[in-house]
Amino acid sequence: MRRALAVTAVAGAAWAAKRALHRRIGKSPLWPLPALETPVSGYSPRRALRALIVARSEPAAGVLRLTLESPELPAWAPGAHVDVTLPSGLVRQYSLCGDPADPGRYTIAIRLVEDGRGGSREAHAQLVEGAELELRPPRNRFELVPAASYAFVAGGIGITPILPMLRAATAAGADWTLLYGGRSRASMPFLAELAAYGDRVTLAPQDETGLPDLSVLAGIRPGTLVYCCGPEPLMAAVTAAAPEPAAVHLERFAPAAAPGPAKAFTVELHRSGREIEVGADESALAAVRRELPATPYSCEQGFCGTCQHRVLAGEVEHRDELLTDGEREDSMLLCVSRAEGDRLVLDL
Repeated sequence: MRRALAVTAVAGAAWAAKRALHRRIGKSPLWPLPALETPVSGYSPRRALRALIVARSEPAAGVLRLTLESPELPAWAPGAHVDVTLPSGLVRQYSLCGDPADPGRYTIAIRLVEDGRGGSREAHAQLVEGAELELRPPRNRFELVPAASYAFVAGGIGITPILPMLRAATAAGADWTLLYGGRSRASMPFLAELAAYGDRVTLAPQDETGLPDLSVLAGIRPGTLVYCCGPEPLMAAVTAAAPEPAAVHLERFAPAAAPGPAKAFTVELHRSGREIEVGADESALAAVRRELPATPYSCEQGFCGTCQHRVLAGEVEHRDELLTDGEREDSMLLCVSRAEGDRLVLDL
């Protein structure tokens, strides 16, 4: 009897230890090293969130609006966006355009781009009401800075991060105007919501008025912050037209234009003991994947962070819209960033 009890106790202790070990490894795949808040290689370790698509609608031609619900959705502020994992595994970024005061609920809007890279087509075809969606916690690189007055400029689907800013600015008692352009009224989402703001909003459908008249920015009072989201030419024009370029805040849906022509460089894969040449007309990611096909990636535009890797030596020309200054000291996104000089050494 005593022997049976002893065996049972030992087995129970072993089972408990095994469960504890699995939990510890789950928190840090590099165990027994400590868990790292910032990734040094591979994909971001931010935990995935699961949300249910509770509503699907089309607020404009070619625009899909999804309402997501889950008790685990974190709080957010105007300007934030989320990484959405599509059924195929592609990761895409969409601005939150709902109300931050509505806990447990996110709203995103997705423009269909027929000649794009496939993410929007997949979203329009497969993200249906009742389906579960995986996303990552919100990030915000387009924060609404407190100010007495704002001039908002949006182009097309660029209205999505601006919409919650209008609510916040109104609630704060700030003075603001919105210039909103698009190809046509039929293609411009959220017109019904914007109508409630009256003459604060100026609509500029291209088929009616031509390109938005940005000369109005010359008359804004000193200290006014300018927030713009839309196509790259619009954002460049807004920056040029604003009396104080330093007061302009931009949100991009595509990488910023490269500062100059790309040049070839060499990448040493430190752990693999290999050297590869990165051509002037290809990305570091493409070159690395020739040698290491399993290297993870997704958006290929410098937004999602999947291809973030540690840099051991060499100066990086950062072209992404994601990494913090601290992260840029020792890592890069392979899909868009390049070498400042002739050589980089990666922890691969």
